[in-house]
Amino acid sequence: MNFIVETSARHVHLTQEHLEVLFGKGYELTKKKELSQPGQFACEERVAVVGAKGEFKGVSILGPVRKSTQVEISLTDARSIGIAAPVRESGDIAGSGPCKLVGPEGEIEITEGVIAAKRHIHATSADAAKLGVKNGDIVSVKVGNNGRNLVFGDVVIRVSDSYALAMHIDTDESNAAGCGREQYGEIVK
Repeated sequence: MNFIVETSARHVHLTQEHLEVLFGKGYELTKKKELSQPGQFACEERVAVVGAKGEFKGVSILGPVRKSTQVEISLTDARSIGIAAPVRESGDIAGSGPCKLVGPEGEIEITEGVIAAKRHIHATSADAAKLGVKNGDIVSVKVGNNGRNLVFGDVVIRVSDSYALAMHIDTDESNAAGCGREQYGEIVK
């Protein structure tokens, strides 16, 4: 069974409190486009992510707001701006990297929250059954494109009936496999 493999570029998830510090009291995110995961969307708003050695301006914010602020960047991104970003599942930010976020109305220093997202597959329970996997399983996925075939190991399965079937990898991983817009993968045993 094949599934779409999507490249997740650097982005930020914000709490309502941090959104208001960066954009102003009572501010609400402006939806730019829906993402593949139900209820998730890219926003018009952007911020700068600042590390010890540099910064990225115009980093996308993904909505809706969350209970914790989190910055997801590739390992190459992290090295280039001087941030320690451990490879973690989304939401696992305890002890992760710090950075400064700068918006049009203010800035914040987060003491943790910067990660390189662990590659993962979102699946509904029906999709998981078809794939022969369960939540938390670790699998390998073959991705092939233009002579750059690659098998990604350590791919975590995340099951929820609020998900849509898709694998997410970061830009470093996508570039290594020569992935394009219409990239598919399959679990290999």
